Amino acid sequence: MSWFEKAVIGTDRLLYKLTGGKVMTVSLSKQTGLTLITVGAKSGEQRLNQVQYVADGDGMLVVGSNWGKPNHPAWTANLLKTPDAAVNVRGEVRDVHATLLSGAERETAWRKMVAAWPAFESYVERSGGRELRVFRLLPR
Repeated sequence: MSWFEKAVIGTDRLLYKLTGGKVMTVSLSKQTGLTLITVGAKSGEQRLNQVQYVADGDGMLVVGSNWGKPNHPAWTANLLKTPDAAVNVRGEVRDVHATLLSGAERETAWRKMVAAWPAFESYVERSGGRELRVFRLLPR
């Protein structure tokens, strides 16, 4: 699986440069994807990560699956430290504010995410049971 992950990440980075974020590999699977633009929690530098999202009213839901690895992806720590971020959706950049969801709100959002991409459940198993972080991104 790691070769697939590396290929997808590398391809998405190249596509971002070539298309300005208009095309992502996730689009090939009929899923919705965005490029999350955060400030690095340790470095303070701009970080770009391509992630799946599910529309949620005026906002979007994203999950820190990290492909089922046991640790949370770095972009989730970035959002915890600096929740003001931006997203590039099909070439359109928007400012957002991220909120880490918990309790019933997280459970409702999690069900939406799994309905859109059932593989998220397998990522929990693969990670050793880690509770994947779920964020709501709202326009700011």
